[in-house]
Amino acid sequence: MASRGRRGGAPAREDEPRREERAEQQAPAPQGPVLPPPPPVDYGVFMQGLVQAMQTQAHTQAALQAQLEAQALSAACRQEEEMEQYLEEKKASQKRPVATFQ
Repeated sequence: MASRGRRGGAPAREDEPRREERAEQQAPAPQGPVLPPPPPVDYGVFMQGLVQAMQTQAHTQAALQAQLEAQALSAACRQEEEMEQYLEEKKASQKRPVATFQ
């Protein structure tokens, strides 16, 4: 097929606007004030800020991890203390004479 951009092989009519021209005609005009371009970025300052943010995140994560481990250790100690208290009470109850029913 020698024709390009048209389906079915139909030749383009001269009075029919091309697709690109139609897209330009249909694009709405920008409304409101046109903003100036943003100022240039100082990538050295940007990278310093990025590194500082990553370090802060790492410190925060380490602090949260330490706090979680401390809570887990505290909970384990409480459970162990409760278990020891239970075992002591159980031993004490076994040493008491059992009242027999008559």
